[in-house]
Amino acid sequence: MTTTILIIFLIVYLGMILGGLPFLRLDRTGVALLGAIALISIDALSLEDAVAAIHLPTMALLFAFMVVSAQMRLGGFYDWITRKLAGLSLGPPGLLAVLVVIAAALSAVFSNDIVCLAVAPVLIDACRRRGLAPIPFLLALACASNIGSAATLIGNPQNMLIGQTLRLSFDGYFLEAIAPVALGLLASWALVVWQTGGRWQEAGDPAAQSVPAPEPHTAEVPFDAWQTAKGLVVAGVLLVAFLVAPWPREHMALIGAGILLMSRQLRSQNMLGLVDWELLVLFMSLFVVNHAFQRTGIAADLVARLGEHGVQLDHPAPLFFATFLLSNLVSNVPAVMLLIPVVHHEIGGALLALVSTLSGNLLIVGSIANIIVVDAAARRGIAIDWKRHARVGIPVTLASLGVAGVYLALRF
Repeated sequence: MTTTILIIFLIVYLGMILGGLPFLRLDRTGVALLGAIALISIDALSLEDAVAAIHLPTMALLFAFMVVSAQMRLGGFYDWITRKLAGLSLGPPGLLAVLVVIAAALSAVFSNDIVCLAVAPVLIDACRRRGLAPIPFLLALACASNIGSAATLIGNPQNMLIGQTLRLSFDGYFLEAIAPVALGLLASWALVVWQTGGRWQEAGDPAAQSVPAPEPHTAEVPFDAWQTAKGLVVAGVLLVAFLVAPWPREHMALIGAGILLMSRQLRSQNMLGLVDWELLVLFMSLFVVNHAFQRTGIAADLVARLGEHGVQLDHPAPLFFATFLLSNLVSNVPAVMLLIPVVHHEIGGALLALVSTLSGNLLIVGSIANIIVVDAAARRGIAIDWKRHARVGIPVTLASLGVAGVYLALRF
């Protein structure tokens, strides 16, 4: 049985690396789900054990903030703020700086994936109306959203998982993360400006013409001040409650989501249609697969063997490099699930959250936010291949991780 569980585990994580499995039209979610089904089918886990393996507080928090983000999208908030940004009477470097700050701030509260999904198409159209090359702004959007989401325990799915599983303090983590995040944002802005070399006009960006048939732009969501205000108020109240209230974060978040679902204008069907159900299924499936693998004892034995050779994964430096490598090998959410059991050091939680998130800028496949931006660009006739992204992503990742590493070393 142990051998069979190991084989299923390895196949699932091969799917995480490749983004699917050869000869099958499966994405990461499909691979993880089939792995969980296979483990239940061979009685490696009972159905009750599989359900118990799922960390419900994390799932509840993730779902609740998807509902909050859906409220903001249906209220037209993201389109409105992007249009306001594009209308500022600033030069391109100044406009880029404002974009970096806004994208980071929104991602810290409403999740980086949602921000990129909503902002990227509107940003492209806004850049073209001003005659600006969209690619530098799109790359800055992706990098800033990833970095900014590291600032809080609700900015991205892996941070929610870390915060809920390790019971990290919401304000304590924010105070530790804000300095490296701010310096990382500054570095990303400076690198994009430097690489652009003053060539801000669209005609000067040959990649923007490399796809001949752009998709017609989609209609922008009209701004609804009342619905946007409701979403902002609920999000603001939740942030304050996370700081001062003694109740579980997932309970408060679910109450906030429930309040938003009780609307006389927005159909709950439309709001729930914007929930990323695939991501929720991916989380649940990986919980089951990892739990079955942990029960075999192979992971504990591997950690012990590494310790015998001087690699103590629960120490900051080995954990730092293991998080970086695994995040770019299997993606950040699966990497975090693998590494959480070995986190025992006092800064382990903050380190895991920062490094797994900042590592996502390295390559296009390192973050769902990157993929969303690249796909949005392709639909507008703009090609951003892995080389173009890596020119920005690699130095931004190294700079932000360097800042985070130095900060954590000095701080602790």
